[in-house]
Amino acid sequence: MTESDAKVCERIVREHARTFHLASAFLPPEKRRAAYALYAFCRVADDIVDRADQARLHDADDDSSVARELAAHEAKLADALAGRPSDPVFRELWRVMQSFGVPEHVLRELLDGVARDLRPVRYESWTELASYCEGVASSVGEMCTYVFGVQGGAEVRATALRYARTLGLAMQLTNILRDVGEDAQRGRCYLPLQDLAMFHLTPDDVLHDRNLARDERWKPFMAFEVGRARALYEAAMPGIPLLSPDAQRCAWACAVGYSGILGALERLDYDSIAHRARLGHWQRLGVLWRVWRAEPVRQPARALPGVAGPHLDWAPADPATAEELVRLA
Repeated sequence: MTESDAKVCERIVREHARTFHLASAFLPPEKRRAAYALYAFCRVADDIVDRADQARLHDADDDSSVARELAAHEAKLADALAGRPSDPVFRELWRVMQSFGVPEHVLRELLDGVARDLRPVRYESWTELASYCEGVASSVGEMCTYVFGVQGGAEVRATALRYARTLGLAMQLTNILRDVGEDAQRGRCYLPLQDLAMFHLTPDDVLHDRNLARDERWKPFMAFEVGRARALYEAAMPGIPLLSPDAQRCAWACAVGYSGILGALERLDYDSIAHRARLGHWQRLGVLWRVWRAEPVRQPARALPGVAGPHLDWAPADPATAEELVRLA
């Protein structure tokens, strides 16, 4: 028997996103199905680009083939937007767009962000890296906000979207810090060059020194980046109570579960070269238990604070040498 379109998307989530798959149990069925479709759309695009890295590892110049695959994925999106979805993922995606009003531009932003990984990876500054993170992760936060819904009208949603995009930024930075060693094996270093230089490190150190975590420079550098990620999570959290009550627990579980990876990194003494920080099974269940016990915030739009979105003042580890404070208005 052929899998239904919804089951295809659910399987992709179950195989590749353990934290999100568990957190999605808090969503009502219709929103859960829509969230799975969004994840599947993003994951298929990401897997296409990952194949380019695998080809390079085997000395196969396959970038043009991968670029064609990514273009085909984008063409399928265009067909879906025209009401002609061609496979299970895009049939589900078209359904989400019809039901929840997810805008076209944010789907294309995701594809543009993923396509950047087909080019050599070098980010001079945090600002440049943040721009990449916006494309591949903040876009996902925005998509999910349309599905989750908000407690109010257009103004509330605009505010919630800004918070969601900041949460996406925090989660993607967490990914980068967790996957330093894996990315290095694929010839990639996402860490900002200016940040590395502050601690007298270079991209070559990251790419080629498998003992880098034992270097006295590495731990303070990683503590610096983990501090930035935590500040981003803190700035993003006030957006969750703006969401519809039936989606808040899912958003909390994703945010708390992902931010917990930072603690796992610290317990590894910041060794993301040889290890992959993750929450254990019981730790993930603990997150779900705490979130399940929490009551959703039911807050009418008229009671919302008059703010435009997250604002972050982050003090670097060494103000004398660090780049300017990160500010997200």
